Amino acid sequence: MRPTFHLIPVAEWESSDPGSALVRDSLADEGFVHCTDGLDALMATAQRHYRDDPRGFLALTIDLELVSSPWRYDEPGSPYPHIYGPIDRVAIVRSDAVKRGPDGAYLGLADR
Repeated sequence: MRPTFHLIPVAEWESSDPGSALVRDSLADEGFVHCTDGLDALMATAQRHYRDDPRGFLALTIDLELVSSPWRYDEPGSPYPHIYGPIDRVAIVRSDAVKRGPDGAYLGLADR
């Protein structure tokens, strides 16, 4: 298994079609889906981009070995792989609620 994380608002995950590959808006906007390796890097990413966003978020654990879309690290040595297409549902091996503090700070995953 080659795990990475993808942050998604709970409402977007719940409204997605479980019978289809996951397609994110960033595919149309940027050409890829953002992912992050490692829990510490994921929490830093959440702090940087979503601290002021009041929505609940999930961290999807994605097994990159099961993703049929191409993926790569555009910046060698970074913890940020990009997936250049939809994410196969079979590759999404886990979802965890993201814990937040009263000030909006991201604290970790609820079940880990």
